[in-house]
Amino acid sequence: MTLTGLIEQKVAIPSGVTATVDGSKVTIKGPKGTLQRDLSYPKVAIIVEGEEMVVRSEFPRVREKAIVGTFAAHIANMIEGVTNGFEYEMKIVHSHFPMKTSVKGDKFVIENFLGERAPRKANILGDTKVQVKGNDVLLTGTDIEKVSQTAANIERATTIKGFDSRVFQDGIYITKKGKRVSP
Repeated sequence: MTLTGLIEQKVAIPSGVTATVDGSKVTIKGPKGTLQRDLSYPKVAIIVEGEEMVVRSEFPRVREKAIVGTFAAHIANMIEGVTNGFEYEMKIVHSHFPMKTSVKGDKFVIENFLGERAPRKANILGDTKVQVKGNDVLLTGTDIEKVSQTAANIERATTIKGFDSRVFQDGIYITKKGKRVSP
């Protein structure tokens, strides 16, 4: 259905994934878990039609056109998260003081950063799983926003203050991010 006053984007729902819309709450269930999100905006509707979700707006202005694309991208990320998941790889870099990192509950703890006595901590959000293997840190989860924000929290916890950052390049940095390929 193509009208001059209608814009819509379709997102395919793969087999093994169920999608429901209750008002403005979108729920996606898949083999890796369930994600739920509130996607509401005036004049933008989300409906399930058979094997796909449709995000549409009638007589949209520029803002509504942008929101339609944004909502479709959020739904596609949710579907990708519950089927494959997301994975971030980080690298621990130290040249002056060896860092000791560990996971304690919902905190990522960095000890001996630049020789500091007090440990630095970063929040681990949602269902994100953090694994430390030598100088590599692996973050996995179903919600891309929680995984990426956890990686940003860890990277931000090792920002250098009071030293010349050209000389002291110690820290934990994101090296790879994207969809998870291994089961």
